[in-house]
Amino acid sequence: MSPLIKKLNMRAMLAGNFPIIAVLIGAALVAVSAGPFQNPDTAWEFKAANGVVTWGMPFVEVQGSLINQPPLGFYAQGLFLSIFGLSIGSGVFLVRLFGLGCILMVYLLGKELYGKPVGLLASAVFALAPWQMVLSNTFLIDTQCLFLSLLALYAGVLAFKDNSNKLLFIAGVVFALAFYTKLFAVFTLIPLFLFYLYLQPKKLRSLPIKLPVFCLPVVVATVVWYLVVFYMMPSYLPRDLGYMFEHSDFGDLNPVGVAPSINFVGNFLVNYGLGYLFVAAVVLSVILGLTLRKQICKRAFVSDLIFVVAILLVLGLILYFGFSLNLKVPYTSTIKYAYQTLPLFCLLGVSLLVKSIALLSIAQLQQGLRKAAFRAVGFLGVLLPPLALLVNVYSVHLLSMIGFIVFRVEPDQLLGYSFDNFNPVSADSPLLYVQYVGFILILCSLLYCIRELLGAVRIKQSSLNRQTR
Repeated sequence: MSPLIKKLNMRAMLAGNFPIIAVLIGAALVAVSAGPFQNPDTAWEFKAANGVVTWGMPFVEVQGSLINQPPLGFYAQGLFLSIFGLSIGSGVFLVRLFGLGCILMVYLLGKELYGKPVGLLASAVFALAPWQMVLSNTFLIDTQCLFLSLLALYAGVLAFKDNSNKLLFIAGVVFALAFYTKLFAVFTLIPLFLFYLYLQPKKLRSLPIKLPVFCLPVVVATVVWYLVVFYMMPSYLPRDLGYMFEHSDFGDLNPVGVAPSINFVGNFLVNYGLGYLFVAAVVLSVILGLTLRKQICKRAFVSDLIFVVAILLVLGLILYFGFSLNLKVPYTSTIKYAYQTLPLFCLLGVSLLVKSIALLSIAQLQQGLRKAAFRAVGFLGVLLPPLALLVNVYSVHLLSMIGFIVFRVEPDQLLGYSFDNFNPVSADSPLLYVQYVGFILILCSLLYCIRELLGAVRIKQSSLNRQTR
């Protein structure tokens, strides 16, 4: 291939992917201006990463004291810290890279399941969600786990779509990496299995073959880590994997006087995790997805259904832990336990655009009040996701200027998961202008989506005009 052709191909690739590149660069600039955020958990996990550098194992405080988490995230951080220096700032830089990877995976999943405009806007909404912005600027293993979980889900969807055992094995390897980063990766199995049932309904007999292909990497990783623990732990301490699976999260109860409300998960989502506008977008998206299942493409409808089921199961489990069992950590740390649902919420909420355009097209065939109602709901659906994105811009801007943040689970009590920001951005800081540039780059994706949606509306309108002639 001649240098000229290579140059033209590179330009074409950059031009075709400019919107998502702008979102990634914008998110990186905003991340630099926000945080890093810290709390006791970050100090604890930093000690585990430091233990990898010092002893070759994620020991905390002293040799033999393993942190009660899977090891892979701390090995990744330990390798990074050994190269770039033992500091929270160096570790947060790696977390930010994984955060950018999460944004890319939301885009790819959205593009595969709903189309490029939805994937792009969902990635922008996800990038500027205060929930994501804080966790991806904190020395915690949650963002690493989310990236690997999304990558496993994406590889699995492609494997089921192409009926490829090779891709399925790759998905299994990535899932094993996610699982041995943090156990929350198991939540990924819900949408993954549901996509298998949808994409290969006539090949359920292949499950005895596909299940071992997918699970083999996890089994191998478990055996390898068991042997490492057995030979590296001092003989006077337990030398098994009980430390990882017998987690204190499932034993510590709320203090006397703290009574979780049954809607603590909803309080977090509406007031802190997603916001009123985006919750409204998700609810309206689900309603339109069910009522317009014949007018929108079947793939989008099934994706909606799978994400709704996965979200309800995960949130229901958190509610059971926090409300029914009165467990402290699942209650106050809803921001971490529900983190795997954030990309699904973003894809569901932004897919409202697809349904709203379909509704506006249907409105052309209606009469009177029915036509007016369809148009009103359609225009509302088109406006909600961009408005939610703008609200996220304002929220992230405020959070970057605050020194202490609490993601509450009860609106009238100071209960939740808190962060310190020891370097909040001031009004005269040059970082504020870096943040503004980042916001502008991300909002450029909104203009691209508007252009694509207007083109879709014109195509549907001309099709309807031909049908009515």
